[in-house]
Amino acid sequence: MLDIHPNIAVAATEVHFFDWDENYIKGIEWYRSLMPYSFENQITIEKTPGYFTSLQAPERIHSMNSSIKLLLILRDPTERVISDYTQVYYNRLENRKPVQPFEGIVIKNGALNTKYKAIQRSLYDVHMERWLKYFNLNQIHIVDGNTLIKKPLTELQKVERFLNLPPRIVSSNFYFNQTKGFYCIRSDGRERCLHESKGRPHPVVNETVLEQLYNHFREHNHRFYQMVNQSFEWH
Repeated sequence: MLDIHPNIAVAATEVHFFDWDENYIKGIEWYRSLMPYSFENQITIEKTPGYFTSLQAPERIHSMNSSIKLLLILRDPTERVISDYTQVYYNRLENRKPVQPFEGIVIKNGALNTKYKAIQRSLYDVHMERWLKYFNLNQIHIVDGNTLIKKPLTELQKVERFLNLPPRIVSSNFYFNQTKGFYCIRSDGRERCLHESKGRPHPVVNETVLEQLYNHFREHNHRFYQMVNQSFEWH
């Protein structure tokens, strides 16, 4: 979405430089070679979601540029776990691999499987604690993923202000795609929608299992709100 702003140049793919050792050892020039060409009035952005949960990424990014600005998109952690499962589920179906129901993965021996990677990745307070050891809170802007889906312009205008960019993203840049259930982007005569892996239908989850997830995340969420001086409408 930020790619439609004339003062932003966006890397084409997820780079995984700071979280994958096999890429990090290639050095900063290798990383730089994957960045788009940009003018002096442009900000270069790369997106790799894996950085947030990486043990090494905060220190490595700080070593490269301690004054960098960071954008973090977060959604309700329970929804994030279900979304993570959904993506893996469809990937396995496409590759003709066996699949398990959501409850079969999330519940083990009658209790919540807290070792499930999707649950571990959704403990936002645990990960944010690492980032705040290296960066000031005013260097990190949190995008509310739930609002981004429903009102993308509102969230993107906040990002423009955070990056000190002139306001260039407007409501006519978006139109709602009924099939996807997401907004698509209209810019320079082109129309783009989110990748086909987005917007897939989520499974209907057992209410008791949902409550167990809500209860597990509740304390972590409140701790996270205190850390970032911001609250979200999460369960």
